[in-house]
Amino acid sequence: MSDQIRVLIVDDIPETRDHLTKLLGFESDIEVVGAAASGGEALELATRLLPDVVLMDINMPDMDGIAATELLSARVPTAAVVMMSVQGESDYLRRSMLAGAREFLVKPFSSDELTASIRQVYAREREKLDRLAVATVTALPAEDRAAGRIVAVFSPKGGVGRTTIAVNLAVAAAQELNRRVVLVDASFQFGDVGILLNLNPKSKSIADLVPELEGAGEPESLDTFVVSHSSGIRVLLAPPSPEMAELIHPAGLKKVLETLRRTHDLVVVDCAAWFNDVTLGVLDLADVILTLLTLEITSIKDMRLFLEVADQLGYGDKVQLVLNRADSTLGIRVADVEHSIGRKIDHTVVSDGRNVVYALNRGVPFFLSNREAQVSRDVLRLAEAIAGPRLEVVAERAGEAGRAAPRKSLFAWRS
Repeated sequence: MSDQIRVLIVDDIPETRDHLTKLLGFESDIEVVGAAASGGEALELATRLLPDVVLMDINMPDMDGIAATELLSARVPTAAVVMMSVQGESDYLRRSMLAGAREFLVKPFSSDELTASIRQVYAREREKLDRLAVATVTALPAEDRAAGRIVAVFSPKGGVGRTTIAVNLAVAAAQELNRRVVLVDASFQFGDVGILLNLNPKSKSIADLVPELEGAGEPESLDTFVVSHSSGIRVLLAPPSPEMAELIHPAGLKKVLETLRRTHDLVVVDCAAWFNDVTLGVLDLADVILTLLTLEITSIKDMRLFLEVADQLGYGDKVQLVLNRADSTLGIRVADVEHSIGRKIDHTVVSDGRNVVYALNRGVPFFLSNREAQVSRDVLRLAEAIAGPRLEVVAERAGEAGRAAPRKSLFAWRS
């Protein structure tokens, strides 16, 4: 059948390979196209058989599942890996996801868990490939594409989940909306973006750009300072030590952001939680200021003061309020918050401490580790509100508009 899910099984234990083959043999929409006893054999078979899903054991003698997955992601990018392991430690899950695995199953698992994982992973990968196909057909040359949006993620108070939302917003826009996203850590003294993404602390940062920023022209080699993450986003990290923050000036940061917006659809900037010249420079330049608050009296008070300043600075139209942990039962209602600050909440994100903190401690964004959680759905909804609808809808609208105006940009959000 043409719509069957083609599965390759990789496990060094023959009995396990046979057992999984028999289990999947009962499923009419799943076909086992091959079985491999090692990582090397898996690469050879996957290249020849082109499976849709690879069930990969993590512990194998010659090449472990993580190393095999990294190579497989490069050689057969259409094959989605479901990692299997008897060990459910967070480090195994984190390393598997960073290597490119799409799901993680802890042995022993039931037949229902196995088949559900295979179908979910397959469906997500088909949807992603469909969106990429649409993008290839409809994308316009760079000179015809509108400049990307700069989205500043800000809060006048720390501890409200600003960096967590910024990171997962960027990942959601890249993974689900096929946007070219760069995430800038503008909390230059104590930035945490690198920690949340498990990036090498010795990676280059914006501090390495200082010599270029001091010149009169535009930075020429910006790509060499931007780190690529396995989720598909690119990241410009904060300086590695607090004292280096003094090297970054508003004019230099403006050059960086203006350069990045010309090559990306979305520039997400995680701002520091206080007013200074650099933060004000980002807010001035931003197209959208996502301002976070929580159901705490101190957060509400600080938000009220920020909105007063924002009006004075002319930010009013581009400020959007995001209520994080919106379902927390702390004795304060959303209606009370809106009454206190004098305006409506634009977006809400639920509280999910278990998934969020677990993901944070592993260095894997929760949008990657648990995409079906309500908190991930809320962040995706936020990304759609900021970056525009899903690519299929954008392409359809662009096609309709193209009959009247052939050179309309696919990514023209602003009127």
